Amino acid sequence: MMKGVLLGLALVGVGTAADAETLYVSNERGNSISVIDAATMRTVATWAVGRRPRGITLTADGKYILLCASSDHAVQMIDRATGKLVADLPSGQDPEQFFLSRDGRTLFVANEDDAALTAIDLASRTVAFQVDVGKEPEGVAQSPDGKWVVVTSEDEGVVNWIDPVSRKMVDATPTDQRPRHVEFTPNGGALWIAAEMGGTVQIADPNTRRVVDTIRFAIPGLQDYQILPCGIRFTPDGRTAIVALGRANHVALVDVATRTVRAYVPVGKRVWHVAVSADGARAYAANGLSDNVSIIDVPAAKVVGNIPVGAGPWGIVVVP
Repeated sequence: MMKGVLLGLALVGVGTAADAETLYVSNERGNSISVIDAATMRTVATWAVGRRPRGITLTADGKYILLCASSDHAVQMIDRATGKLVADLPSGQDPEQFFLSRDGRTLFVANEDDAALTAIDLASRTVAFQVDVGKEPEGVAQSPDGKWVVVTSEDEGVVNWIDPVSRKMVDATPTDQRPRHVEFTPNGGALWIAAEMGGTVQIADPNTRRVVDTIRFAIPGLQDYQILPCGIRFTPDGRTAIVALGRANHVALVDVATRTVRAYVPVGKRVWHVAVSADGARAYAANGLSDNVSIIDVPAAKVVGNIPVGAGPWGIVVVP
């Protein structure tokens, strides 16, 4: 580990944009958020939060952290400057993940126990509307043009397509087993779907709302059942997808144009989700069973440091 940290600190001298960034990590078992200084690669604060924190993001103005406190059935709004709780937003039962709308006004929340997508108006801090979806919703995303909000149904093996204007579900796309996460490419031309138990990432065409391609993973020495795709993030230029592979203890770096894996990078145990620096040079992996965050040099496809955090890191967001 020390060797990895020293390598990482050597990279700090390069002066990348990532050096000025801060990471916020939701620790599912620790009921906390770890605050990490990317320049020093150290945890600088730990904030107590609600029970079983999972999805995490930032408001559009950068003032507040938004957090799914799943066992408290709330989305918590936390002052980024102080770490203090500002409000518990009404979100429905068992919020898992969410997506902040492109205009920053609405938070779309997947409520697993309600089998619903809840839209929270952030200005009034009230529920704007709720749409019934398939059982065990988790992954949520909005298309770059704002036309679609999509939410996965893990139990039913579908991705639900919701029109946010009419507030109705329009279609459902069958997927491989237990779709866990969804992410639109930066240009909006494709939706990438992590099917955890299927061991695949599937790609859907937003125009037809049908799967058009499937990416499979093979890591020497590992069995297929260990490869459990979860979080997906794209580099800002849209060229590389970073895919968390769960109990495989690796992330895959996938060429978006060719849809082929260019590298597998070993990280910590049970990697759940990933985040990417603004310049695309680094990725950060939240490792749920080793209680740390791995720092990945994306061009070199290697880990350059590991940072201890709270118990059960699950979600991660990186901000300037």
